[in-house]
Amino acid sequence: MGISADEAAAEFHTFFESHHADLARFAHLLTGEHEAADDIAADALLAVWDRWDRVRAAEFPAAYARGVVANMARSRIRSAVRERRRIALYWSGRSEEVADPDVAAMVDVRRALRQLPFRKRVCVVLRHAMDLSERDTALALGVSVGTVKSQTSKGMAELQRLLGPEETSERMLRAASRSAAAEGGR
Repeated sequence: MGISADEAAAEFHTFFESHHADLARFAHLLTGEHEAADDIAADALLAVWDRWDRVRAAEFPAAYARGVVANMARSRIRSAVRERRRIALYWSGRSEEVADPDVAAMVDVRRALRQLPFRKRVCVVLRHAMDLSERDTALALGVSVGTVKSQTSKGMAELQRLLGPEETSERMLRAASRSAAAEGGR
């Protein structure tokens, strides 16, 4: 015979109080990040609560919770590694020299970019402001190369319309990118 919802909640509360600190410490040792460890422990305990009927019946419920923490920490570490690779890829192709910022171009481009739908905007920025290849852009966004080509082309056409024919959109994007890099380096 099962237990009532109130009894299950009280039982889980006791489990939470007994194991939260150890699970957070475990996550911290796995990730090296104190703030992430607290989040991982909380998310893991939420996952345990979602399966509490099965977990409480297990021989070692704490071991199950540690497994959930380990899987979540692994996912976070993999995500961080992917992000570091993207950043390294971006900076590996960048020149350290930055000209004086072209503030007018930067303002115009930022205003025009905000008017683009997100997918077009991100494709244009990754391709032209950050100089990623179509393949690397597709990998970063989890889309096909064809999608990158299409969205970049449409985004650039829209920027050309918004920015006018006196400056090419690509040239203005590069100027805005240099300006943003100069701002970030100060």
